[in-house]
Amino acid sequence: MIKFIVTDVDGTLLNDQHEIHPDFWKMEEELSAKGIQFSIASGRQFYNLESKFERIKHRTMFFAENGTYVSFKGKELYVNPIEKDAAINFIEMGRKLEDTYVVLCGKDSAYIETSDKKFIDHISQFYERLKVVEDLTEVDDTYLKVTYCNFNGVEDNTYPHFVDYTDRFKVAIAAKIFIDITALNANKGNAIKGIQKEMNFTEEETLVFGDYLNDLEMMKVSAHSYAMKNAHPEVKEASKFITSHDNNEHGVLRTISDLGLASFS
Repeated sequence: MIKFIVTDVDGTLLNDQHEIHPDFWKMEEELSAKGIQFSIASGRQFYNLESKFERIKHRTMFFAENGTYVSFKGKELYVNPIEKDAAINFIEMGRKLEDTYVVLCGKDSAYIETSDKKFIDHISQFYERLKVVEDLTEVDDTYLKVTYCNFNGVEDNTYPHFVDYTDRFKVAIAAKIFIDITALNANKGNAIKGIQKEMNFTEEETLVFGDYLNDLEMMKVSAHSYAMKNAHPEVKEASKFITSHDNNEHGVLRTISDLGLASFS
């Protein structure tokens, strides 16, 4: 019996316009009434997720910043920061890369050094708290991750610069244009495992959905792991199942309905 649902957001629960299907709210109420814990796991900032899911934030568990920050019912459950010296090194490396924007993701806010309008307009979708500063290396905050954005694509243009660091840090391709660098053991899967242990959810009772490479570890902590129809090939290979519909066809909601957990019209 499913008791714990965890879904990624962009490319998974949301369509390509970053919209939530109107039926979602009704379905989440049904799940809650059955005692099923609905949870969000995303590379997005906690404050952004809290705002986007304002209507249900009082009962939703949030695995934010790729599992480096977990909050439930207004309480901070888990923080897994990256060492400040390491983050500073990655900031300095990012400054030297062509067509690359650097975001320092802290517990209290996200920080950037640029005023580029195209970049700010885009990332503002993912960060509720965003500050422009003169020097990222001088920011006083708990550092959760360093994010790189390259509108030309990160898998070929950015990731190769950080391959040599993958034995010491988690270097996750979070989307076509984003890479996140965190502490080595920081990922959505490990964060979920910690909550499973704390709240007595088994892998058999856990249902997860994801689409991109920062969701890989999630696929390993559930007996009911679903890669989206539109997912990256590696995520499809790691998952137990693949949804019949993609994110624009509301694959998460349709699968939850097909499993008899809530009704999708």
